[in-house]
Amino acid sequence: MKHKKDFDVIIIGGSYAGLSAALALGRSRRTVLIIDSGAPCNRQTPHSHNFLTQDGETPAAIAAKAREQVLQYDTVRFLSGLAVSGTKTEDGFTITTDAQETFRARKLIFATGIKDIMPGIKGFSDCWGISVIHCPYCHGYEFSGQKTGILANGDRAFHIASLVNNLSDKITVMSSGAATFTEVQKEKLQQHKINTVETAVAEIIHENGQLKSVLFTDGSQEDFSAVYAALPFEQHTGIPAALGCALTEGGYIQVDAFQKTTMEGVYACGDNAAMMRSVAHAVYTGNLAGAMVNKELVDDSF
Repeated sequence: MKHKKDFDVIIIGGSYAGLSAALALGRSRRTVLIIDSGAPCNRQTPHSHNFLTQDGETPAAIAAKAREQVLQYDTVRFLSGLAVSGTKTEDGFTITTDAQETFRARKLIFATGIKDIMPGIKGFSDCWGISVIHCPYCHGYEFSGQKTGILANGDRAFHIASLVNNLSDKITVMSSGAATFTEVQKEKLQQHKINTVETAVAEIIHENGQLKSVLFTDGSQEDFSAVYAALPFEQHTGIPAALGCALTEGGYIQVDAFQKTTMEGVYACGDNAAMMRSVAHAVYTGNLAGAMVNKELVDDSF
């Protein structure tokens, strides 16, 4: 398939969701092209957790093993590159890469993840995924009982605090401005002895991504082992929106219960279409998307 240009399915994004979709399709003897740019969002994360049989393994090792297994199916091809544009055609779709290669497929699956928008805080991006973290289920156990910060405000901060409270009794919310908690939320935080610091964060002091302390703009400093942060994000690619796929109010690709977007013939799976950011969830939604795309191909031709 080295020079093949036409496929049953093109999957854009070759991490956990994309590879899982490809596995389902490869086992159904569908011709599949996976296009991947090689920059997964968890590339700095030292260990992946909460994924049965792979708990504690490195994300890169899980992805490498998955890729090796998927590519054993001779109808699946993996292309290292960046998809830059897509168009709807009479019988499917055309995808163009940054190398100006053009490929055609009857169906598309977007497994492109999301891009976190880092704040302008010195040291933050160096620690992201290591000791500045996003998910108690993915990272929280490893910081159990340790001094923990929450860099967020309002409902989001309250939600994270409620989850982390079961992991540590040493929690500080850093709201970076006037805290916007309701009176009920304030009472709950006080009840669980969760402090709030309203002074903005100036710097994350760390050593090779391992957090040491947080420096505030007033010059004060507080030691932490980990900080949870709720970040805004954007889609990694604008191709789904350009094709006509609707986004939710939260910025995710809108899908139904079977991972189908609002554009006929286009599916999405993984982080780009759901709030739940985990390897296990990505694998599940990818598998579902692959199976549903195969079913759609069957319905088209049988």
